[in-house]
Amino acid sequence: MDTNSTATRVLITGGTGMTGRRITHMLAERGVDHRVASRSGHPATGTPRFDWHDTDTWDAVLEGVDSVYLCYHPDLAFPGAAETVSAFAARAASKGVRRMVLLSGRGEPEAQRAEREVREVFPGLTVLRCAFFAQNFSEFFFLPAVLSGTVALPVADVPEPFVDLDDVAEAAARALTEDGHAGELYEMTGPRALTFTEAGRALGEATGRPAAYRKVSTEEFVAASAAVGMPEDVAHGLAELFTEVLDGRNTKPADGVERALSRPANSFEEYTAKAAASGVWSRD
Repeated sequence: MDTNSTATRVLITGGTGMTGRRITHMLAERGVDHRVASRSGHPATGTPRFDWHDTDTWDAVLEGVDSVYLCYHPDLAFPGAAETVSAFAARAASKGVRRMVLLSGRGEPEAQRAEREVREVFPGLTVLRCAFFAQNFSEFFFLPAVLSGTVALPVADVPEPFVDLDDVAEAAARALTEDGHAGELYEMTGPRALTFTEAGRALGEATGRPAAYRKVSTEEFVAASAAVGMPEDVAHGLAELFTEVLDGRNTKPADGVERALSRPANSFEEYTAKAAASGVWSRD
């Protein structure tokens, strides 16, 4: 990354999430001024609170910002996401923001609608259209499933080119601070597709635990997700999303990581090795 970037402050929405905290760490390591947006704010550092659904919080968090990372929770495919994110992008453009990166989902029609609507108000938008995150198995709702020995989804055992979030975060950090990425669409995947059974086998080899894949009904998935603390409406939304996009449409790997970073994408095995070394799967 070019540490002599002309960017003076980067705003990271979703800054405490899976991609956001990685981007925050990368920017901090490189001495780039950044602001982490959150619903609680950070009074100690003077960072105002931010809420996607409270437009009165938008202006303060955008003050003095040159670049913005857009990460909508829980997903751009959810109702109202495109309208909310594009309205925020328009506000950011009016405040003089020069660079903007949108985290999007591969094979998601509603996410692609959000991309178009944001690009209408910010033509230089950089889109990171991502495959299923490998880190879902170690940092999100699949972690308890991996630890229990069974990963269950309401979909067939389709091949998916899982993407390493370290690749996604590095691409975002570069696009937020360097020239040459404006207007680009990067489809980000791993280098090859694995079925969930194959992914479970790789997880088992890395963790020393079995990690079988099992197809379940939507009702079973929602109930299991709610049992580990996921809000029921989010669980229903994810079940619908998985049923839609995990149908084989995203099987073919893309070259977005290589185009954005000028190197090959990390493999699923490289991801599992890193995660195992961190000890995340050693918890009881």
